[in-house]
Amino acid sequence: MRAAERIFGNVDTWIFDLDNTLYSARFGFFDQVTDRMTIYIAEFLGLEHGQARALQKQYYLEHGTTLNGLMKIHDCDPEEFLAFVHDIDWSPIPENPDLARTLEELPGRKLIFTNGDRPHAMRAMERLGVAGCFEAVFDIVASGYIPKPDPVVYQALIRRHDIDPARAIYFEDLARNLKPAKDLGMTTVLVGEPSDAAGDHIDHHTPDLAVWLAALLRSGGASLSTRRKGVPR
Repeated sequence: MRAAERIFGNVDTWIFDLDNTLYSARFGFFDQVTDRMTIYIAEFLGLEHGQARALQKQYYLEHGTTLNGLMKIHDCDPEEFLAFVHDIDWSPIPENPDLARTLEELPGRKLIFTNGDRPHAMRAMERLGVAGCFEAVFDIVASGYIPKPDPVVYQALIRRHDIDPARAIYFEDLARNLKPAKDLGMTTVLVGEPSDAAGDHIDHHTPDLAVWLAALLRSGGASLSTRRKGVPR
């Protein structure tokens, strides 16, 4: 482990968002969750489908998550909401042995940091074949239902898992969720399409998490701080 730690510099904690980060958005899996949210809102508030979809987007933009808006304005039961929207078909997510092998080779501990709940995260990780790679899941319940990118949530994550931000790297598909992590001193990696890859709070960008991590391992993890906006070479 000492040799690995020297190779990877000062990184000892690897933090990963879940949806559209550990698995690719191209599978359209999270579209199911979005559709279930619309159905829930329509039934919960007695709205037409179009009205429910519009309100869903409005709450997401104004409150960080649709659930947060529903809780604040309509006293929605979060457990009921999460159970309903995560009752989905998991078959679109394929097993990813390459990602599993790469995660296992990374020195240090690995954590999941998600606006979803732990049961959803566990099902996704089991489907991918990576559940054994992670030490813990910090979910929306652990955050008191306060969603990313509220800085309070990142501070709670750090306290709960005794994280030194200067020794942590965070992977996320939403650029806005990277800013609080960067402000705290974490190295940040945007996962997904490059259209949202601008800003000083984004250290690196990759369209494919497994490919980026594999390249990092091949490079020996040298000079993470100097390899910005791309795959390590």
